[in-house]
Amino acid sequence: MERMRELIDKLNDYAYRYYVLDDPAVADVEYDRLYDELVMLEKETGVTESDSPTQRVGGKLLEGFRKHVHLAPLWSLDKAQSVQDVILWQERTNKQIEQLGLPKASYSLEYKFDGLTINLTYEDGFLAGAATRGNGIVGEDVTAQVKTIQSIPLKIDFKGKMEVQGEAIMRLSVLEEYNKTAEEPLKNARNAAAGAIRNLDPAQTAKRHLDAFIYNVGYIEGKEFQNHSEMLDFLRENKFNVSTYEKIFSDVADIKKAVDDVEETRGGLDFLIDGMVIKLTDFRTREALGYTQKFPRWAIAYKFAAEEMTTKILDVTWDVGRTGKLTPLAHLEPVELSGATIRRATLNNYEDILRKRAAVGAKVFIRRSNDVIPEILGATPVQDGGLVPIEKPEFCPACGTRLEEIGPNLYCPNSLNCKPQLTSRMVHFVSRDAMDIENLSEKTIGLLFEKMDIKDIAAIYSVTREQLLEQEGFKDKRADNIISAIEASKHPPLANFIYALGISNVGKKTAKDLARTFHTYEGIKNATYDELIAINDIGDVVANDLIDFFANENYMRVVQELFDAGVVPQEDEGIRQGGLFEGKTFVLTGTLTQFTRKQAQELIESLGGKTSSSVSKKTDYVVAGESAGSKLEKAQALGVTVVSEDEFSRMAQA
Repeated sequence: MERMRELIDKLNDYAYRYYVLDDPAVADVEYDRLYDELVMLEKETGVTESDSPTQRVGGKLLEGFRKHVHLAPLWSLDKAQSVQDVILWQERTNKQIEQLGLPKASYSLEYKFDGLTINLTYEDGFLAGAATRGNGIVGEDVTAQVKTIQSIPLKIDFKGKMEVQGEAIMRLSVLEEYNKTAEEPLKNARNAAAGAIRNLDPAQTAKRHLDAFIYNVGYIEGKEFQNHSEMLDFLRENKFNVSTYEKIFSDVADIKKAVDDVEETRGGLDFLIDGMVIKLTDFRTREALGYTQKFPRWAIAYKFAAEEMTTKILDVTWDVGRTGKLTPLAHLEPVELSGATIRRATLNNYEDILRKRAAVGAKVFIRRSNDVIPEILGATPVQDGGLVPIEKPEFCPACGTRLEEIGPNLYCPNSLNCKPQLTSRMVHFVSRDAMDIENLSEKTIGLLFEKMDIKDIAAIYSVTREQLLEQEGFKDKRADNIISAIEASKHPPLANFIYALGISNVGKKTAKDLARTFHTYEGIKNATYDELIAINDIGDVVANDLIDFFANENYMRVVQELFDAGVVPQEDEGIRQGGLFEGKTFVLTGTLTQFTRKQAQELIESLGGKTSSSVSKKTDYVVAGESAGSKLEKAQALGVTVVSEDEFSRMAQA
């Protein structure tokens, strides 16, 4: 029994570090070994403690939900549709605060999570029950389902009776992975979380790998809080997953910029939020202001513009990319969404069409994050009829070649003569992060393809001034600029050249890693599989793609033609040794004002450091610009040093 207690405490602590702090303490195999030992001991003794991690996997199928009466009411929030509504709310509360002689108000700003509200009851330090919000007085008992959420502690240090509220969510990255293999994809993360919690089979809940953010103590015995921050600190001390985004303001007018920043950058978060919550921080003030019949007077929710709507599919066309992959594009009945008129949305492949029950004439849910093209989430349950199935094409819509099916995707194998493939490949080749040939726009490249028989990337270097002047719309200056840009591109950095070649799965970062490691084109070309996978972030797929590319005779013919035309990639000197930032890893987040993102990366690298796109416990510094989002939150949770842009600039000049 002592060993069981030791294992439970260890495993729960490891889970807290993994799921809440994102700072794993042991390897997965070590966790699994201890977990298996605990399972064995529980079988031998016939005893299972209430906080044992074995209780998280989901138990037997429930016959129905029991009712749960909350110890204190769960209030909904009054809603503001504009910042002006928030200012009017502040004016009302300030008038009451002055009349009651209370301290000058301060306000907290937090995310309004878009999931399912849950209410957790703890007694004697153990999770005693969990319920949905219900009508605010009575909810449904979902204890078995909530126990499957790894970030919710089964045991806490506080021994008094209390209820805490939070939001059960499904992270967007988890939803994406889940939908890759789901028979029918989940429409969105909000419905996925709500459906999982209200599933009578807890084992099905466990499969969705939900998370939860806790943000309020609704009822507590034997403890009082002076203000909102003190309450959040108490929740963190008891190992609840609390959002790291919390800002304090003395005037609601100052909140506007913060709200606008979050609304603009929320697409970078790994979970849904549909607004911001503004609360008075002082608990004595909250108590004095009290409640209306529905809402607390001391809090208000600011709602963002909708990111999800329904509309109808009018047609579906198939686009051919530079790799030959066909992507279905849905043409929609125009609809306003997040301040834009949406007329098109993506579908990934034909399997995606079937799983989402997409058809011409179908009403579908669409979602838009930031400025990216919207995605179709799935068909609505009720349809008007008259649906026309979307047919799987047999031939390339651009060149007529019979298509090949590789996994779930369709490909045109005619890489040498299919116009969309060739023009896309050339557009990529001349782009700023590749060969950086200015003035060669997609439209100009299309002209070169049609009028000048330019059929591959090497042929760009055979274009003459005279040929350009023969084309409609080309004058001396335009022709001279293009020829000069082509000539100037002949000595590119090695990383740019490798990226320009368009090798499958080799992006800018991988190209840079290859150049730093092997220094020359020949070094990269002759690298072995073992040498390639020894590079951080290069795995089996990328290594094989590189080896296949350099073994392909057609690709090597084009590369040789580039060399024959005078293209000479510069040798890469590798990471500078002995610089100020030697051995340090930086992550850039938010909007930088003193540097472009590329300039900041180049500065770090010139001083011997390196940059990464994600935050981990191995990150040394996070440079946080304006509107920094989830990466800043993760850095704060992991205890990674966060510096402002000004501080970063001073570090670089030290």
